[in-house]
Amino acid sequence: MSVSSEQVSNIDSPYPDGFRHNWTKKEILEFFDLPMMDLLFQAQTVHRKYFDPNRVQLSQLCSIKTGGCPEDCKYCPQSSRYQTDVDAERLMAVEKVLEGARTAKANGATRYCMGAAWRSPKDRDMAAVVDMIKGVKDLGLESCMTLGMLDSDQAATLKEAGLDYYNHNVDSSPEYYKEIITTRTYQDRLDTLENVRGAGLNVCSGGIVGMGESKADRAGMLQTLVNLPQHPGSVPINMLVQVEGTPLYGKGQMDPFDFIRTIAVARILMPASYVRLSAGREAMSDEMQAMCFMAGANSIFYGEKLLTTTNPQQNTDLELFARLGITPEGQ
Repeated sequence: MSVSSEQVSNIDSPYPDGFRHNWTKKEILEFFDLPMMDLLFQAQTVHRKYFDPNRVQLSQLCSIKTGGCPEDCKYCPQSSRYQTDVDAERLMAVEKVLEGARTAKANGATRYCMGAAWRSPKDRDMAAVVDMIKGVKDLGLESCMTLGMLDSDQAATLKEAGLDYYNHNVDSSPEYYKEIITTRTYQDRLDTLENVRGAGLNVCSGGIVGMGESKADRAGMLQTLVNLPQHPGSVPINMLVQVEGTPLYGKGQMDPFDFIRTIAVARILMPASYVRLSAGREAMSDEMQAMCFMAGANSIFYGEKLLTTTNPQQNTDLELFARLGITPEGQ
């Protein structure tokens, strides 16, 4: 007998949040193996229990420091190890970042996410990062940062500045991770997430699919996330964007239904988390995105560009929302 969404949470859960944090990979794979319509039904049922199914949260992403990263993530055009068309740039001026935040708010975003291509932030950069956070908060936006690995002191500094969320993806399963990245370990990523939680920051953590991983690896990635001491508040699910010059370029495309299944299983396992459609949306048809919303996605990255890759035009997103009867949060 397959596991059901009724087993996701119950009032007798030994965990303070009432959700399970002891999922086995076998249980998670049973969700992946359900007939698609049964899986979507379970995911939508869970989604409606915790969220308005016709509202989507909009986040906008700004690359505050692009390129020149010393890491060897095989998917990333910002790595200094690969020959791509991304040039290394200095940290953006604070006012330039805040100008982008004002535009994002005017266009309907409620969260402004700022990313830097660093292994970890240096002390000399922290003052500017703090000013960016405070400026974004003053605009009435939620703030999110992704700066690489953090120690406990850095996490505490960001919390004191008023940061709402810190993004640090686990990327894949523990087993497949080493096939994609060798310059930092899986445990390094988990340590950063622990430092973020310890500082009282909300965790934003997800991963990338379509990198040649197996179904078991997708289940393993979600197992890592759901079995954290607290479910991430936001779970970005990225579909690999193949960029010429990176080692994963030309490796074949992911089956859209496999991506939709990953969204649905993430929704079932982490009922109260925002599940975000992140990189790869430009390659998705309107119908595929609609199925992702049906599967429980309720957040998107909004705007014409993510860190270094293109994203659907804002008016295209709004037109799709209108066709689906979806309203952005805050409107």
